[in-house]
Amino acid sequence: MRIFDAGGWSDTWFAGHGAVCQWSVGPGATVRAGEDTAQRQKISQVRLQVLDFDDDYSFALDAPPGRHPLLEAAVRRWAPRAVPLHVTLSCSVPPGSSLGTSASVAVALIAALQAVAGKAMAPAELARAAHAVETVDLGRQSGVQDQVAAAFGGANLIAVDPYPDFDVTRLEVPRDLAEALAARAITIYLGSHDSSAVHRQVIEGTADLEPLLVPVREAATRAAAALTAGDLAAYAEALRDSTEAQAALHPDLVGATARQVIELASRFGAPGWKVNGAGGGGGTVSIIGPEDPRELRLALAGIPGVVVLDLAPAATGAIVSDQS
Repeated sequence: MRIFDAGGWSDTWFAGHGAVCQWSVGPGATVRAGEDTAQRQKISQVRLQVLDFDDDYSFALDAPPGRHPLLEAAVRRWAPRAVPLHVTLSCSVPPGSSLGTSASVAVALIAALQAVAGKAMAPAELARAAHAVETVDLGRQSGVQDQVAAAFGGANLIAVDPYPDFDVTRLEVPRDLAEALAARAITIYLGSHDSSAVHRQVIEGTADLEPLLVPVREAATRAAAALTAGDLAAYAEALRDSTEAQAALHPDLVGATARQVIELASRFGAPGWKVNGAGGGGGTVSIIGPEDPRELRLALAGIPGVVVLDLAPAATGAIVSDQS
């Protein structure tokens, strides 16, 4: 998954082109896939266990029931037809966290299904495949950055031009800054939200988005330059500016609880923060805490209804292993 997505919103179809600087974190999604030995005679049959929802059901590939549309769409498009399958999924953070959870699950699922078929995808191909499931198969609103984070991992600058085409530049972050961010980053879960619905809210609520997207794109390039230069202060400033540029797209994108979190972090001396992903009600805020973030963590955990997530930088994206 990803945090600190400076430039988010400029990777969408209505932006047309853009840039996002992001920091990949984990743990993310885990998928186990293999032959369902209990149903060897039922070709094109899938047993799907969604552990986070305590759901376990089977269906034919040509007749998915719609209980988990994203998962079923990915399975229908990418599952090998030669064997019945047993697929188990879980994710380390709650759904609707605005960290790219659905993309993380989709990328892991497609990678696992391709491995069962004896195939493998390069990270860019895997990201594009997962993005197509969300936008083409399901018709949802989605930028491209979430799938890139899940497939590539690491710190990246993503150039989008034109949407949905992208190029990924891996950012070489000096060790001192990388270690400081790993120690000081705090991500606060505010509750579940529907990213696609938030996208529709912005699209329908603003007549001309282009002038508002200029500072969004600029924040991404500034954040990437600061990371590679090892400049924590400049990076924190770019994240703050990206959050305010996001709020300018629609005032509801930085909600009341997010503002409460930001104000508290500021009082404790935090230099930077970013409302992750689409923002809106729920979602998450990631903060660069002060040099000793322990007191801030305790204070944030005391806000009613929020959860401090346990995340760490993830240098790699999708990893496939054979555990047969």
